[in-house]
Amino acid sequence: MSGPGNRKTLVTGGARGLGRAVVETLAAAGHDVVFTYNASAGPAEELATRLGQAYPGQAFETLQADLKSTDDVARLCSELEAAGPFYGLVHNAGHTYDTLAAVMDQARAEEVMAVNYWSLTRLVPALVRPMTRAREGRIVVIGSVVALRGSVGNAAYAASKAALLGYVQTLAAETARRGVTVNYVAPGFIDTDMMAPYAERRETLQKQIPLGRFATPEDIAGVVGFLLSPQAGYITGATLPVDGGLSSGLPIQR
Repeated sequence: MSGPGNRKTLVTGGARGLGRAVVETLAAAGHDVVFTYNASAGPAEELATRLGQAYPGQAFETLQADLKSTDDVARLCSELEAAGPFYGLVHNAGHTYDTLAAVMDQARAEEVMAVNYWSLTRLVPALVRPMTRAREGRIVVIGSVVALRGSVGNAAYAASKAALLGYVQTLAAETARRGVTVNYVAPGFIDTDMMAPYAERRETLQKQIPLGRFATPEDIAGVVGFLLSPQAGYITGATLPVDGGLSSGLPIQR
């Protein structure tokens, strides 16, 4: 059951990997959390049940949505408007497609844009208007260091994350006077299932990182939690690389 003073936050893609760590971090900070999943119904329900038992004064809810589908996103927006208002939004859901820019398949690239970028632009109207009326709200977008540096073979993903960056900076400027902060977190390599295709190259990739290791999901989730905390109330429109120093070097080589 939700407590009367709990702040409600939406996390997209919250069932696994980084999203799961974000949900857990926000739960520990006292948030009620609604999180979306696509095909990971089992892990999503397990997480919501476990957190509900660990934090009986808070509420945890799962919503299924395929963010590639405009119909699913429209349905999700309607459900969120009915469930609101929300204090926070963490856009974590991501889809990747690796290929060279000159041979990129348009349909697959558009799926990446649909999940990574367009789903956020459709969710924002449903969630931000109540935030501006309340004159408080926090939006954190999980981008990528590839939006800041070149990444060979990663054109569609990098373009989608760069689009998010421009959107975040604009939305931050438009909502700041109404008490809403909007920030962009730019991770490098994170030790999640998304990195499985690069397992045989892990040692080579880690050598590019000044701190010498991949991030843990908790490394990134901790930054997200901070940006939703009272202590981060004067931060908006910021880009925070959380990449072990990777973005200070040469273009990323996969």
